[in-house]
Amino acid sequence: MQTVRPYRAGDRDACLALFDGNTPRFFDPSERADFAAWLDTSTHPYLVILRDGRIVACGGHAIEADGSTASLCWGMVAQDLHGQGLGRALTQARLGAIGATPGVAKVSMNTSQHTQGFYAGYGFVPVKVTPDGFGPGIDQWDMVLQLPARGAHR
Repeated sequence: MQTVRPYRAGDRDACLALFDGNTPRFFDPSERADFAAWLDTSTHPYLVILRDGRIVACGGHAIEADGSTASLCWGMVAQDLHGQGLGRALTQARLGAIGATPGVAKVSMNTSQHTQGFYAGYGFVPVKVTPDGFGPGIDQWDMVLQLPARGAHR
């Protein structure tokens, strides 16, 4: 059985283990302290996916100060479970929550060359690519998704 629920402080070690399992291909080791600090201090929505009681994915979003832009934050799936739909479930849950937030017109994110194609499938388009932006061999792809206008009359 698979469930999605909000992050709790007791999930910290399991989320850090997900990070560690995705290092160094998807995350540079230097990013771990930033992720740990984010888990400890962030007030933004963050979700975990549990499968049979095990945390197998986590990710969140933030609404920027302008109120019209959301950003995806720290999304990851257990390395041994890539390709099983967990990334899709996590992305859909985050985009659903963002879509329910009044005034948000676009979603920004940064990811690597390894996952940019996955997000392109959701309509995200690259706006900037920084070679080695996250660390050696991990390029930073800044991407944006324009959300459909709500309440538009034809």
